[in-house]
Amino acid sequence: MKKLINDVDTIISESLDGFVAAHGDIVTLGADHKFVRRKTLKQGKVALISGGGSGHEPLHAGFVGHGMLDAACPGQIFTSPTPDQMAAAALAVDTGAGVLYIVKNYEGDVMNFEMAAELASGPTARVLTTDDVAVETSTYSTGRRGVAGTLVVEKMLGAAAEQGSDLAACRALGDRVNQATRSIGVALTSCTVPAAGTPTFKIGDSEMEFGVGIHGEPGRRRVALAAARPLAEEMVESITRDLESTTGECLLLVNGFGGTPMIELYLMYDNLRDAFAKRGLAIARSLVGNFVTSLDMAGCSATITLLDDELARLWDAPVHTAALRWRM
Repeated sequence: MKKLINDVDTIISESLDGFVAAHGDIVTLGADHKFVRRKTLKQGKVALISGGGSGHEPLHAGFVGHGMLDAACPGQIFTSPTPDQMAAAALAVDTGAGVLYIVKNYEGDVMNFEMAAELASGPTARVLTTDDVAVETSTYSTGRRGVAGTLVVEKMLGAAAEQGSDLAACRALGDRVNQATRSIGVALTSCTVPAAGTPTFKIGDSEMEFGVGIHGEPGRRRVALAAARPLAEEMVESITRDLESTTGECLLLVNGFGGTPMIELYLMYDNLRDAFAKRGLAIARSLVGNFVTSLDMAGCSATITLLDDELARLWDAPVHTAALRWRM
């Protein structure tokens, strides 16, 4: 294992210190590294909080700021944050309009966010992201996993909250965005958790994992390595087979898992766009890059969100975070 670290026990705290120092105009760090929060809070706005295991950067701390999250709670690598982290974050960012938790559908995250909500003194609500079409149940979840589509939910909810939507409206919107969103991922290599020091799973040079999760958990099947175009076709087929509608405009997010260069991600975007167009889906909005990663895993995921006028406006709304910035 080759990693740019000092000690496996201090990776998270040192990384958070560096992140907040680099983006001190946007975020600040909570006591004991429990959470990262928006530096300047907007009074009377619904507070959006998310979180999860570290190792998926820039998710979630990279999406804290104007137009997205008010706070993010980082757990240990691939491990849910604790309820006291979430409760401390809620106390720090609730300005009177309530707290909405955005939770990926993994058992530890769901349980701990539920416990945090029970500790809250003010009104809370939850949006559960379940965009992964690969499997119904995995090692970490009951039902569909929440993966890269979580970014889309956080962006659109962030815009709505910024514009003054109340807690009930934000929750309903989050559920609607989640229902309009589907993802599937493909891994070419495993990832290596520093504390383990060895790859999470073994995969041959001529193999790939189709439908992989963001923790390296297995997907639908192990298949032979394929060229980009037929791979894109299979990914699109898996997504469109699951959608209620395959016509109209949509957002396409091509997300890298941390070990795939941008030249390959843009190539995959081109092939995915063509495959969706052949099935009647026009790509009206796009995002390509490493946003919901799995440490150093090579591979990518494709996420589609069906758009209407409201969702397109919310996606286009101003955002200023470490990882997403436009139209300020």
